[in-house]
Amino acid sequence: MQGFLWTFYATLVYMIVTVDTGGTKTLISSFTKSGKIGKQLTYPTPKDPVKYTQVLKQALEMEYSGKPVDCVIIALPGIIDDNIAQWCPNLGWKNVDLRKALGKILGGAPIYVENDANLAGLAEARLLKPLPDFALYVTVSTGIGTGFIDKGNISGGLRISEGGHMLVEYDGKVREWESFASGHAIKETYGKYARDITSKRAWNHIADRISRGFLAIIPLTQPDVIIFGGSIGTHFDNYGDTLAKLLDERLPPHITRPTLIQARHPEHAVVYGGYYYASDILAHQKARG
Repeated sequence: MQGFLWTFYATLVYMIVTVDTGGTKTLISSFTKSGKIGKQLTYPTPKDPVKYTQVLKQALEMEYSGKPVDCVIIALPGIIDDNIAQWCPNLGWKNVDLRKALGKILGGAPIYVENDANLAGLAEARLLKPLPDFALYVTVSTGIGTGFIDKGNISGGLRISEGGHMLVEYDGKVREWESFASGHAIKETYGKYARDITSKRAWNHIADRISRGFLAIIPLTQPDVIIFGGSIGTHFDNYGDTLAKLLDERLPPHITRPTLIQARHPEHAVVYGGYYYASDILAHQKARG
């Protein structure tokens, strides 16, 4: 039934524009009413919110001005509450209101702002058959983001959770998880990007780093499945088996290890999630008349 509803939602809109704001780059894409992804634009993410708004507005108007855009979804890495970017540490933002800053663009299309991992998790969970009761999406890129999906929808109670900033012990110190397990931390440790690491020993070490956060998250939330995305998610085959083994060895015996899988769209899950998110919003608005 849920799959039918989501297919139905997709027929109600003509064009959705999605913006995935990463710590290093921003990706813009559009979707047709049937969910077909359109042309993609990328550019370095400006860290200054004023400059970010200027560049984004220019890009949106250049590509979509005069086209029938129904909704714009902007994804940000941080705590988003009531469409306000309250705290985005990888960007250095606090209390940024992008909707107000952008104003009426693209014919006054409604703009919504949401956490990037929440949106990515939304997309990836809905692709799974059967739909998991409770899924955790983890994006390991510049930082680490987490999105909890409850029966195919972003979890209300955990919507503003920030798993990457959990405090866990590693190497004799209490540290934020992403400070030693993110893509940025991997680059600093090994002097190269994940795509250039070929050493099995190094990947086993990376799996150990990543496992530390999950040893805290899994007993607390007990998801059915954990989905790996982001730039490090594209290399899941290099560390997935080792990570599963480490969790099996270290989790309490009464805690079942979730199924670990790679995202189907490791680097594009966020924009796909923006499509589903917008489709739900527009369908609900249409149902209300």
